[in-house]
Amino acid sequence: MKLKTPTIGTICASAQGRDKGNVYAVVGVINPSFALVADGIRRKLDSPKRKNLKHLVLTPRNSAQYGADFSNGKVNDCILAYALKQYGQTKN
Repeated sequence: MKLKTPTIGTICASAQGRDKGNVYAVVGVINPSFALVADGIRRKLDSPKRKNLKHLVLTPRNSAQYGADFSNGKVNDCILAYALKQYGQTKN
């Protein structure tokens, strides 16, 4: 199932570009066409990557399911990287 509109915390994968195949979490939505994504390792929360939604594959999973809940504001790069690692292990 492919989602069309991202929310903060949605887990996604890059479908195009140099970072094709990398898993990210949406940390911000700029407008209906662009989102800010980070993974905690290559792309930190301080400097998220701006990605076109056409180049992202959004999943129905949320990072809060893996321990990185953005609603409480206590997410750092380490917690985000661990949550995405947990998602990768359950996906395979």
